[in-house]
Amino acid sequence: MDLITSAQRDELFDSFTHDAFHLELRDDYGSPVEDTPYARWQRGEPDDFRWLDPWMALMKRAIAEGRTVRRVRVVSEPHSRYVGWEHSLTRLNLEAGEDIRWLPRHQLPEGITLPVAGNDWWLFDDQLLAVGHFDSEGRVLGSELIEDPETVAECVRVRNRLWAAAIPHVDYRP
Repeated sequence: MDLITSAQRDELFDSFTHDAFHLELRDDYGSPVEDTPYARWQRGEPDDFRWLDPWMALMKRAIAEGRTVRRVRVVSEPHSRYVGWEHSLTRLNLEAGEDIRWLPRHQLPEGITLPVAGNDWWLFDDQLLAVGHFDSEGRVLGSELIEDPETVAECVRVRNRLWAAAIPHVDYRP
């Protein structure tokens, strides 16, 4: 299986035309760009959020061009420390124009089967998947690109069900 880097995946945000959707299924992630800010947050230290500037610029550009970026975060309750940190930062994603919803794991719709081996994925324009792969400690290994119509169609169906069931960030009370 060939994997692209996170930077290569982010380049896909320059080429999608309508909608990018991210399904997040993990309660903990490991990303070098987040390591220091997360450690600061755990110690109660302030953050200037400059490490988020590239992502924020990418999102603001996509939204300004009339495209949508959405996420559903399926999370365990009570939250892991990482999800607590992520929740505290979500206002910044919203300010950039993303639409983020939360779905407690125990509220997953009955009978739902998560495609692509239960991995996270980005779905671009209902045509292209970038499926995230992680090591045993949650560190990002890269993303696998999938264009298989059946797999993409299954992800579209799952996205639609989860989006309808998920709680908008402004209404979600962990």
